[in-house]
Amino acid sequence: MPSRGKKYLDAAKRFDRQRSYPPGEAIDLVRSLAHAGFDETIELAVRLGVDPRKADQVIRGTVALPAGTGKDVRVAVFAAGPAADAARAAGADLVGADDLVAAVDGGMMDFDVAIASPELMGQVGRLGRKLGPRGLMPNPKTGTVTTDVARAVTDFKGGRVEYRADARSRGVVQVPIGKVSFSRRALLENFRAVVDEVNRVKPAAAKGRYVKSVSVSSTMGPGVDVDVSSLRVADEDLIGSAG
Repeated sequence: MPSRGKKYLDAAKRFDRQRSYPPGEAIDLVRSLAHAGFDETIELAVRLGVDPRKADQVIRGTVALPAGTGKDVRVAVFAAGPAADAARAAGADLVGADDLVAAVDGGMMDFDVAIASPELMGQVGRLGRKLGPRGLMPNPKTGTVTTDVARAVTDFKGGRVEYRADARSRGVVQVPIGKVSFSRRALLENFRAVVDEVNRVKPAAAKGRYVKSVSVSSTMGPGVDVDVSSLRVADEDLIGSAG
């Protein structure tokens, strides 16, 4: 286990780690415990009762965060012709076909999301060993292989994020839901969007308890467990009074 810094250990002593908190209280704790000298990202982790090694229990997709991510998302688009022009007009950071494929093959990875038009996937597919391990390989299931590349660029720059539970994570979905500087309400809205999406895509093959545990944490802070039973409250009770 990696050693923890003094600030992390001090933060971990400032709350009851054996207790599970309602979402609002958990987020308040995470924000109060953030100690880094930068605006830390707050991440939601949901452990699911699925076996991602089985094809009928794969959990993967994208979800739009109502309050955005607070991050400047760099988008690369593999496209040519009118599709490339549309991607540039939508604000894509990198656009290209053969040239972009060659650049990535040479080690250029200066982007957070990769989008491809279907006709370019024959070339992009050769980059699997480069993009796959980084979770950047375009995929129709996540909306990153599409004929409407401009819409995809707008969505991802506006707060759409990818989620997945793979075998390496043992069924854990981890999604950034904003920054410490976000308001409580904004973080709760993003929290709810992710939880609703994860429940929406529950596989029919999943047996037993589906959502096993939930926690939130900041980049440099300890995780705070969320009371799973509290996730059933109505949206207006969860978010309505949040400041």
